[in-house]
Amino acid sequence: MTTTTSQSDPISHRVLVADKIAPEGIDRLRSGSEVEVATGLPEAALVERMPGFDALVVRSETKVTAKILQAGERLRIVARAGVGVDNIDVPAATQQGILVVNSAEGNTIAAAEHTVAMLLALSRKIPAAAQSLRSGEWARARFMGVEVSRKTLGVVGFGKIGREVAHRARCLGMQVVAHDVFVNPDLARREGVELVDLPDLFARSDYITVHTPLTRETRGLLGEEAFARVKPGVRVINCARGGIVDEAALLVALESGRVAGAALDVFVQ
Repeated sequence: MTTTTSQSDPISHRVLVADKIAPEGIDRLRSGSEVEVATGLPEAALVERMPGFDALVVRSETKVTAKILQAGERLRIVARAGVGVDNIDVPAATQQGILVVNSAEGNTIAAAEHTVAMLLALSRKIPAAAQSLRSGEWARARFMGVEVSRKTLGVVGFGKIGREVAHRARCLGMQVVAHDVFVNPDLARREGVELVDLPDLFARSDYITVHTPLTRETRGLLGEEAFARVKPGVRVINCARGGIVDEAALLVALESGRVAGAALDVFVQ
């Protein structure tokens, strides 16, 4: 992604940064390339800017469509500063010979810690309790919450983030089961985690957290059918991608009491 040049070499690579990234990243890029930062642009504006750029850097906000890729006459690489590439039209990029890369471990620890924070906030009803206190109430009994110790956490997607979440959950005294068709059971056992199929995970888990990319197979993975199979009173966490959890089906499950609570920081819209 970066090119090192000597002081006398002219800068020949132009990089467009379309989403906010750390200043250190910008400085690193500028050590060998001409960098333009233009964030929050709609598709049409990006299409206008793309000619003349050799590289495009995004995070989650920008959707790199086929139109944007086609407009990049000199475009050779699209880099996502984060995990996954589901906001990039990879087939269109491949067809044009454009390399698509990501920083697979860039936010692994942050995402895992955030997931555990959401799990604990959900269990202890911290957001609702804080809002109640701000409104002038002292309704302590309503917000006692539940312990996570000795509960079962089901991790859907046992990649780098899923494994880090499992490690932290086990430190909290939770039993962890996981589902991932691409993971060797021996790897899971070394992590102290039991690898199971989805129906078993749904039936056993007191908490379910998802850590998969959004694909044709995972879209709506936690939907009406899944919620009919889950352990009554389960709590759901999604810090992965909007669309993996069917929001309409989740609302029905919450209103019926089938699902006791949900903590989401990603949404379809």
